Amino acid sequence: MIEELTVERPPQPQFSLNEKAQFFEPVQAEQINWKMLAEECDAYSKAYWAKAQPIKKAFYEEHPDVTNMSPQEVAEFRENNNNIVVSRILKDKNENKPIPNPVRTFEEAFHNYPLILDEIRKAGFQKPSPIQSQGWPILLSGEDLIGIAQTGTGKTLAFLLPALIHIDGQAVPKEERQGPSVLIMAPTRELALQIEREVNKYTYKNIKAVCIYGGGSRREQVNIVTQGVDIVIATPGRLNDLVQNGIITVKSITYVVLDEADRMLDMGFEPQIRKVLYDIRPDRQTVMTSATWPPGVRRLADSYMESPVQVYVGSLDLAAVHTVTQTIIMMSDDEQEKYNTFMEFATNMKADEKAIVFCGKKARADNLSSELIVMGVDCQSIHGDREQVDREQALADITDGTVQILIATDVASRGIDIEDITHVINYDFPRNIEEYVHRVGRTGRAGRLGHSISYFTRGDWANAKELISILEEANQFVPEELYQMSERFEAWKARKELERGGDRNRGGDRRGGGGGRFGGNNRRW
Repeated sequence: MIEELTVERPPQPQFSLNEKAQFFEPVQAEQINWKMLAEECDAYSKAYWAKAQPIKKAFYEEHPDVTNMSPQEVAEFRENNNNIVVSRILKDKNENKPIPNPVRTFEEAFHNYPLILDEIRKAGFQKPSPIQSQGWPILLSGEDLIGIAQTGTGKTLAFLLPALIHIDGQAVPKEERQGPSVLIMAPTRELALQIEREVNKYTYKNIKAVCIYGGGSRREQVNIVTQGVDIVIATPGRLNDLVQNGIITVKSITYVVLDEADRMLDMGFEPQIRKVLYDIRPDRQTVMTSATWPPGVRRLADSYMESPVQVYVGSLDLAAVHTVTQTIIMMSDDEQEKYNTFMEFATNMKADEKAIVFCGKKARADNLSSELIVMGVDCQSIHGDREQVDREQALADITDGTVQILIATDVASRGIDIEDITHVINYDFPRNIEEYVHRVGRTGRAGRLGHSISYFTRGDWANAKELISILEEANQFVPEELYQMSERFEAWKARKELERGGDRNRGGDRRGGGGGRFGGNNRRW
């Protein structure tokens, strides 16, 4: 075979360009009419969903006491409850449609649903939180909702109870539906599991839920789904996996919740979210919750929501919860100083205190927890490299008081709802101010008081200006050194901009010369 392959052959004849043109006629590339294809796709989609069973979204019958509220009473209630602000953000649709008045009690919201009221009483709640007061009438009326509120303000219950009523109120019985009715997407496993725990607190009409997430047993999750569920709580990655493999059908979904939408976009989940939403019926009811209102969340709302009502509690400007005392401890870049300060705090905690300690790196979280254990201080740690069973055990231990200290990376900055956390320690200051706000929100929850302590070094000076705004907004003490650091950083940034401008000008002069590295030839190979 080698001899046959290496035998000498005569050279191939050479043709001129004109001769080649006689043999090969140019092939015209087919022009694709993308606009026409998109229109055909839209027409097919409309025809497909036109055959689907109509869904019911309006379940609200306004209580007479709510109907009789005067505009002044409504305005005063909203202002006195953390300054609730409501608006329709897509002005071109239903601009003049009135927004329902807020409810002041659970009875005003669910007077037609005694079983829901029974479940609320069992949970021991006293009155609705601001986001619930305004969100329930909107969602029960069948409208899309964007809820912007700080962490720990009851957003989960705000979308969950209307979801239970929505599931039970459809014309097609639950047993005859081809799949789940409600989809709740969350950015992290911890938040998804927390939502599942919240759902399981309410035994309403035998509604079943499943939590699917990466890191959990795929086979076990598939078994639960195939047995039939009404609510799917999922992280985007595992959800896409099961949808693509035909294990979960989203064609039956009529109520969608994107919880912590800003966090999901920060984590790069937008493609997965869009892929899932594309296959869900367009006349669904959609809820989006977020702690902030960045451009990415606005874009998502514009694409997939129908004339949503935006309800935000407090302010759209970033702010930390006011039930937390924020302390900033200025430090040098000496790691030992930070370590000693933390160890002094950890070894002097009172019996009724609990703390979450945030680190920037997984290795540091492991090191700190090891050091504490060597010193006889029981603690737990949670980060992305730990097995799911260990992460769940860590949360269980800090929740039931087995340990007083949980050392964590930013995997725990959102979605962890432990009501009696008294302290948050920012051992490493977060990379951006949004993450700082969410870390602080792990304490001071459900009306309790909390304390946030942050170690701030020269390496964190880029966040100084925004941190000052957060502290001033919450009437917290701002160290004089923090003001000075902010001024020095702004001056340094201005100087760098000036230098870059000078470099660009000098670079323009050099490009015309011939004595450079490439001998006057400007083409860089």
